[in-house]
Amino acid sequence: APGHRDFIKNMITGTSQADCAILIIASGTGEFEAGISKDGQTREHALLAYTLGVKQLIVAINKMDTTKWSEARYQEIIKETSNFIKKVGYNPKSVAFVPISGFHGDNMLEPTTNAPWYKGWEKEAKGGAKVTGKTLLEAIDSIEPPKRPTDKPLRLPLQDVYKIGGIGTVPVGRIETGILKPGMVVTFAPSNVTTEVKSVEMHHEQLTEGVPGDNVGFNVKNVSVKDIRRGNVAGDSKNDPPMGA
Repeated sequence: APGHRDFIKNMITGTSQADCAILIIASGTGEFEAGISKDGQTREHALLAYTLGVKQLIVAINKMDTTKWSEARYQEIIKETSNFIKKVGYNPKSVAFVPISGFHGDNMLEPTTNAPWYKGWEKEAKGGAKVTGKTLLEAIDSIEPPKRPTDKPLRLPLQDVYKIGGIGTVPVGRIETGILKPGMVVTFAPSNVTTEVKSVEMHHEQLTEGVPGDNVGFNVKNVSVKDIRRGNVAGDSKNDPPMGA
């Protein structure tokens, strides 16, 4: 999500469904300082990510080309950012701090040649093991997949409900717990609508079942777009369906 405060609602939607966040920090003079100031967007985004349950964080220190790949600036930003993410609730020791330049694609997929001083990032994994790497891609690959609670009753908060010509009503959201399969009867709370699931898709491919972590769209029978809405929660009608509080 872009960092502009006008788009914070989009950032919240995405973050509420994420297993990991990359906090992108502008290393330019004044830019970094503005981002972590009291009303800064870097501060707000980090706080929202933690509050919305994103436990794993990567910090990408961007625009390093504008600082001429200064090691002093990189270390200063790590120190300041560590202090403030610690206050938010993250453990800086378990966070990779990766210097990058998006403008040149530097140190994103391939190690940079512009920073002879840069030996790579280092972080602690669960259990205290040390993990190291150089690029942003390696930092993403080092994220530990969370446990997927497939044995719990189905809970699927709706992100949106679409009306698609020739298909009908398609609710979309991320499965938090349980399993969603075609043929299942689901109940939406608190709308109190019950219907059969015709098909389940992810990234335009049919699924035989959706599991926690999957961002799916599913087609439902005889339900109008007016009946269910963003924020409703879908569950299995036969196994502890969700209820309005």
